[in-house]
Amino acid sequence: MKLSRNFFTLLKKCKMVYSNDQNFFSTERTLADEIRDSHKALSDLWQGVTLFSHVKNCVTVYGSARFKEDHVYYNLARSIGKALAQNGFAVMTGGGPGVMEAANRGAKEGGGLSLGCNIKLPFEQKLNPYIDEKVEFEFFFTRKVILRKNSVAYVLMPGGFGTMDEIFEVLTLLQTGKLPSRPVVCMGVAYWKHLGNFLRETMIESGTISVGDLDLALVTDDPEEAIDHIRSKLPQPISAQHELADMY
Repeated sequence: MKLSRNFFTLLKKCKMVYSNDQNFFSTERTLADEIRDSHKALSDLWQGVTLFSHVKNCVTVYGSARFKEDHVYYNLARSIGKALAQNGFAVMTGGGPGVMEAANRGAKEGGGLSLGCNIKLPFEQKLNPYIDEKVEFEFFFTRKVILRKNSVAYVLMPGGFGTMDEIFEVLTLLQTGKLPSRPVVCMGVAYWKHLGNFLRETMIESGTISVGDLDLALVTDDPEEAIDHIRSKLPQPISAQHELADMY
């Protein structure tokens, strides 16, 4: 009880600021700020883990929030979302507009489960209207963990810095074995062409990645090819009998 009283006294005495990524990485922080934000990060993760714990066959779709409904990449994302749903996959996105909206919309049209991981921003990111279940996050880093955690595959649509961050984090975790082997598909051959050239002509030539690292992702414009690739790379499900074998 004494520890609890001291903790809350500390919180009241210290200047508290709004919790977000920028403040989290500030050098001007109190111990109370660190304690509060550590608990908020844990809360973010716990919300995502518990809400999506029943989701077993999910594919995360990443991509830009900027594409409008009449854009070719919006329509491509809508097509892959629908194809995923029609093949028995739930579809998870960052919950916002653009590619995220399109993929969630396609999932709904395909009769599948549509999930969103929204982020709280000083300027509100509006949640798109095609989501069945959602979690809202304080921090980008906790949101990225949940976007990866329950998914059996990842689809990368064209996007900006955020999408580049997400694709290279996924590839790094796969390359280093920190993430279980999972299929990755990059949709939009023309968009990814120059990045592919950079990987081959600069990074491989310089020895900073291996030739085999290019096999971590398939690049295509065809939703059906994407689905076939995902299915071919998924591990066979473990039967309940074998899953419990080590418990006895």
